[in-house]
Order: sequence, then C-alpha cells, then structure tokens
Amino acid sequence: MRYLVIYRPESGVEGGMPDAEHMQAMGDLIETMTASGSLISTEPLGTRDRGGRVRLAGGEFTVSEEAVRAGGFAFLNADSREAAIELCKTFLKVAGDGTCELRQVMEFGPPPA
Repeated sequence: MRYLVIYRPESGVEGGMPDAEHMQAMGDLIETMTASGSLISTEPLGTRDRGGRVRLAGGEFTVSEEAVRAGGFAFLNADSREAAIELCKTFLKVAGDGTCELRQVMEFGPPPA
C-alpha cells in the first residue's frame, strides 16, 4: 500500500536549510528507506508565502495567500497502516519535533471489461 505523508515541523524556520549534520542524517535515512523499498519519493516544501489555497464553494473560487505550514512530503510503500506509522516514527526521530499526517493513497484497479 502507498501512503502520502505530510510533515509539519513544530519549530524552526519553515523552508530553511538545516545544518550539515542534520542534512547528513536525513540523507542517510532517505538512502536507507529508498534501498529498502519503503520510500518511493520525498521532497522539501517552500515557505507558505510561496503557496496558497484555492477553494471552490457554491460555484465561486476564493484564493487565500496563506497555506498550511508544511516542511515536506513523502510517498511511502508499506504493508499496513501500522507499518507506515512506524516509518513515520523513524522519520520523526531524525527530523525532530513535528507531526506527520498520514493518508493511504487509494488504488483502483482497471475498469471492468
């Protein structure tokens, strides 16, 4: 099963660069998780001022300049929700205080013949 994880750091500069030691630890973790097949892809996200929210309600669009604080995202491959939660815990031990929002990516088979 595939999961989308959105990481929201507790503190620190959103969109900022961590120190060299932290970058090395994150690089090592990414390499290990990729080699094991549990990490499909991951990327850091820019600051909220480079994003926004677009909403459609009642046929009307509204655009907000403020986006949700997020440090990055990842696509994981895990055998179960519990396994995905453990991967998030492993990530947070390296990334530091924060929250991982975990969502299963729904997979649909081919349409019936």
